[in-house]
Amino acid sequence: MTFKMTWALVAEHVDEWTGDDFTEAASVLDREVGATVSASGMNQGAQTHFRETFLAPVRDGIASAGKEAVEAGRGWDRAAGPLLVVLSPAA
Repeated sequence: MTFKMTWALVAEHVDEWTGDDFTEAASVLDREVGATVSASGMNQGAQTHFRETFLAPVRDGIASAGKEAVEAGRGWDRAAGPLLVVLSPAA
């Protein structure tokens, strides 16, 4: 089942990805948001905090609750701090 993932970082970045692999979607989110965080100018401690507090819970939800919702034909969204991710079944 193909789905679309859209994410936003407040005041920084909005992007999307379409595919059928929830593990790959989580990897894409981790890579893309991680790159934005790395380029942000935050010190290393702040970057680590962001990755652990905001990115990890959202990323990890993609392959569990996100997958379950999309496979049932529903959308799924999760926000943590400045990060928002939405999964939606592709039409």
